[in-house]
Amino acid sequence: MVPLLPSYAVAPGAWRYAAICFAAAIPTILLSPPIGAVALALGVAVLWFHRDPSRNPPESGIIAPADGRVSVLREEGDRLRVGIFMNVTDVHVNRAPAGGTVQSVDHRPGANKPAFSKDSDRNERVVIDCDDYEVTLIAGWFARRIHPYVEVGDDLVRGQRIGHVSFGSRADVLLPARYDREDVLVAEGETVRAGETPLVATESR
Repeated sequence: MVPLLPSYAVAPGAWRYAAICFAAAIPTILLSPPIGAVALALGVAVLWFHRDPSRNPPESGIIAPADGRVSVLREEGDRLRVGIFMNVTDVHVNRAPAGGTVQSVDHRPGANKPAFSKDSDRNERVVIDCDDYEVTLIAGWFARRIHPYVEVGDDLVRGQRIGHVSFGSRADVLLPARYDREDVLVAEGETVRAGETPLVATESR
């Protein structure tokens, strides 16, 4: 399990991806400087993509689990789903929207459609059930690796790092049933920040 609020410069495992590029750059930079420079730049880009800045969670409310743009806001039975599309320029480390105890971490295989499309509802995903709410990490067309950091029984605090999607793509929150649309503070198309932007004002009415 990852510690509650560590100050990683990059997400766990990022150096493994970058090392492939750096290893390729070493022999090629002498034989073919342009190709070596491209490989070096790719390695730096991989580390930048997996950057993991610190955040300052508010003391109350349910907060965004991801950086990006709100792409889904819909009712599912008596609950609301808020989905956040992570663009290539966004931070891809995901955070707990509220405190809670992890009830299950469920990997569900599926397609790899673009995460901004409606077809992404059938994509590969990892669902983290915290009883009162759920966080779903969804792979996109390029993403193939979802990395949850938490396990069943873990007690989460608001803003804690809970996982990341390498080169991917969407994070959803299924809000507790006690909230309705009037409680939601964000709208489709709005930009949010993981661990900081409130999705609803308080944890209870």
